Amino acid sequence: MDIRPLPDEAFTDAALKRDRRRLENAVFLGAVAVGLLWLVAFAEWVAGTPFSLLGLAPREPIGLLGILGSPLVHGSLDHLMANSLPTFVLLALGIYAVPRATFKAVPLIWILSGILVWIFGRESLHIGVSGVTHGLMSFLFVLGALRRDRVALAIALVVFFLYGSMLYGFLPREAGISFEFHGAGLLTGVLAAVLFRKLDPLPAQRRYSWEDESEDDEDGSTRLGVDPLEPPPPIDVKPIWDGPSAPQRGVIIAFPTRRPPDDEPPRTLH
Repeated sequence: MDIRPLPDEAFTDAALKRDRRRLENAVFLGAVAVGLLWLVAFAEWVAGTPFSLLGLAPREPIGLLGILGSPLVHGSLDHLMANSLPTFVLLALGIYAVPRATFKAVPLIWILSGILVWIFGRESLHIGVSGVTHGLMSFLFVLGALRRDRVALAIALVVFFLYGSMLYGFLPREAGISFEFHGAGLLTGVLAAVLFRKLDPLPAQRRYSWEDESEDDEDGSTRLGVDPLEPPPPIDVKPIWDGPSAPQRGVIIAFPTRRPPDDEPPRTLH
């Protein structure tokens, strides 16, 4: 997997200031979302009655209201506290890393998981935001695998380390836990990651000079030597000194053939 380093421009004062502002906005919006859950719980306490009308009752006409309202209602204070921290962390990480995709993924996970539970859920009252948190977990994890940029991959690893056990949330373990909401959230989170993976632009990455060079020019000749930092080919290099000039050659005198002695008869070749 090719994970390129960030360019130097990503560490300038202006870039770091923008990144800090984006992190502050993500933390603020995550806190607002959790604050809304606590506000509903406070309203229940003031009213002295649970808002069971907002729960999701599968295949009941009145239960259609629970598609929108069931994630806001919790059965007890322990139930609300158990869901508050994962909701805050996952939502803040999503808004920080991929805000455009997250703002579209949350409504999709919220509504589509509720529809699936209304169709396939057990005949009971399903409440709690855990279905949305399971969807956010699978959304961020799959999105990091699909985008493969440094920020999304880092977020995916953090999410898997903190909440990887949510992958088993679709298994029926306890009678009072809506595994249907968990499983529907996981499925819709994967779907949201596939649909919205390209909404956010990829972060700037370091690009090397050799990646911008084509192998051939338009006329088919190689670009070797065009870049002033590249050495020219040896055939184009003019030597500074050719060495000493060759001396003028004289006349070549042939050696006389060997003559036989006077007393030796001449040889006859047959």
